[in-house]
Amino acid sequence: MLRGVVIVSGIYDVLLGGALLFALDEVRQLFGTEPPRFPIHANLNGLFALAVGLGYFAILRNLDANRWYIWIMGPVLKGGGALLFVLDFVWRDSPSLFLAFAASDGVLAAVTAVALVVSSQRSRGGNGVAGPV
Repeated sequence: MLRGVVIVSGIYDVLLGGALLFALDEVRQLFGTEPPRFPIHANLNGLFALAVGLGYFAILRNLDANRWYIWIMGPVLKGGGALLFVLDFVWRDSPSLFLAFAASDGVLAAVTAVALVVSSQRSRGGNGVAGPV
């Protein structure tokens, strides 16, 4: 399960990063937003997402040794991103379509956390108590 979640997260981030880097105008039009005042900020976000996605593929050979990366880029980053999207929608009136990112990031964060906990329990004999991850 964990391997599948890592692959899906990697594909998700690579596609998002590529879109922000190479199809910014199309993404902007899809979401009905104005062009960014400084497009470099969107491009940097794209580069960041692309790097995170490539990082997921780099750790596939040894998921156990790289659980820290999965925790940080999954539940922490994607979960935090989902929260920020919701808060931005509530407080700053961002487009409602941005909630799609909140939903996708939130689901990936939650599924990743579950996969990490389940895989940790299985590697420790499945005694029902999660050990350190």
